Amino acid sequence: LVRNTHPAPQAQHPSSQMSSTEETIPESSSSAEPVTISKKAAKKAERDKKKEEAKLARQQAQKAQQQAQASNEVDQSEGKYGPLALNQSQTRAGRVFTEIETLSAANVDQVVLIRTRVHSVRDKGNLVFFVLRQRFNTVQAIASKGPNSKQMLKFIAKVTPESIVDVEARVRAADVGSCTISTVELQIESFFVVSAAASPLPILLEDAERPENLLEEQRVALADLAAKTAALQEKLLAAKDDPVEKASIEKSIAELEEEKQRAAKYVDLSRKMRLDNRIIDLRTTTNQAIFRIQSAVCELFREFLLNLRFTEIHTPKLIGTASEGGADVFKLTYFGRDAYLAQSPQLYKQMCICADMNRVFEIAPVFRSENSNTHRHMTEFIGLDMELAFNEHYHEVLDILEGLFFFVFEQINIRFAAELKVIQRQYPFEPLLFNRAAPLRLTHNEAIDLLKTIKPEVEYLYDIGTTDEKRLGKLIHDKYQTDFYLIDKFPSSQRPFYTMPDPANPVYSNSYDFFIRGEEILSGAQRIHDPELLTQTARAKGIEIEKLKDYIDAFRFGAPPHGGGGIGLERVVMLFLGLPNIRLTSLYPRTPDRIAP
Repeated sequence: LVRNTHPAPQAQHPSSQMSSTEETIPESSSSAEPVTISKKAAKKAERDKKKEEAKLARQQAQKAQQQAQASNEVDQSEGKYGPLALNQSQTRAGRVFTEIETLSAANVDQVVLIRTRVHSVRDKGNLVFFVLRQRFNTVQAIASKGPNSKQMLKFIAKVTPESIVDVEARVRAADVGSCTISTVELQIESFFVVSAAASPLPILLEDAERPENLLEEQRVALADLAAKTAALQEKLLAAKDDPVEKASIEKSIAELEEEKQRAAKYVDLSRKMRLDNRIIDLRTTTNQAIFRIQSAVCELFREFLLNLRFTEIHTPKLIGTASEGGADVFKLTYFGRDAYLAQSPQLYKQMCICADMNRVFEIAPVFRSENSNTHRHMTEFIGLDMELAFNEHYHEVLDILEGLFFFVFEQINIRFAAELKVIQRQYPFEPLLFNRAAPLRLTHNEAIDLLKTIKPEVEYLYDIGTTDEKRLGKLIHDKYQTDFYLIDKFPSSQRPFYTMPDPANPVYSNSYDFFIRGEEILSGAQRIHDPELLTQTARAKGIEIEKLKDYIDAFRFGAPPHGGGGIGLERVVMLFLGLPNIRLTSLYPRTPDRIAP
């Protein structure tokens, strides 16, 4: 019997035997040469083929029978699950929806309706487990066979994570430590998809909210392995003439590569990957909590100042001259002439004081054209600005500012404890140390004296940079047991033209900065309210007076002594929470290398 080599798997079957008297013809890749097999082997191959065909036919018949039975089986959960029609506001039934954060043991045995995201799904056959999420609150939900049909279980098990669903469920007592709602779980009775999420997601939430300490341990381990690998690769180059040593080094490198694969347990998302997929990234429970804290800072800032009879104002962001008189401004064309994005509301705050508004504040965007890619700078951020007239001394302003910060810190700890706990899970941080009973105020010279203990060469007119600010913050933390303090009396050369000189020594000024954990969060001063002195200091700083005419003229008709400050919202949140980068506290950060999304 002669068969072609290409379509003949039977000829290679393990049970095929070749007679010792028969000649074997080798296979060729270029031509179909015949090969001879025994009649016995051919018959066995034919029998095996028929058995396989019969088995396949039985399986197909069984599958067809199961499908027929399924099509005839009554779906007891019909009408209790499925995709909803697109909501075009067709009806308003007045259904009552429950928030996950309100669930507790008091709801046990109640049936609740919840609109929620599917955080995760686990299909266990007769049981489907869900974690459902609203903002930073999560609860476990279970669908089981019996109360729910197998058709329903099959449908909901395929719902993609991050889909939005309407779930009707009975509340049961439970102990679920992995969810923020830990004392109850939900027994699903109906499940409708409002909006299905595409799959796969560009980033996974479990990767985006993984604890930073785990990722840092992994980074350190991988960096150590990379250093060891690099050292061995250098040795390998030197050992090219020794085959024994070369083989040993190559083996060690291979072992390190295997160790690297074992050490890389987690996906470590880059900041770019997070920001490129910011919509998904913002859904993490940590980010939900961070931006509730950010909202709280604004709420508390406003609450405190309104209680002190401040007026909230809204100043222009399109201006005709640089508000600080410097070069770090965004220039644009305004109907054929130059205009700028405001660096601050400073000049307008002061003009409002001259207009007898007495105490004003603003929460608004600030624009800085600084090509600075640091952990704490952005080209656009939210400024919390305030200005007030005082009676005798600019330290009246400092008293209010200190009271403001103490109020914000205390109320965040009281009102937003749950959010702080959520953030702590991903970004562990030490609670901020501050002392309302004895707030710390240092003069610039006193701060320099403290810095001199570790850097003796520093001079008193030294402009303290970022690195030395942090060193100073550590010294103050250790000596005074506080992370919050202010430094007063900065050198005049380091401040804007509208800063009032110190009457005792005009080399210094009536200006101040506030700090958290060794980084500046507020810069402020007593402002010059005399038009002649203001003109003089502006000229000394090389500023064109004509461009400031409206501003300077505001002081010619009587202006009270006044002062204030500007606070960076994102920086306050970053430092209060001990976060490593300001981009974590900005919804859509704007930096020299990023203007989207």
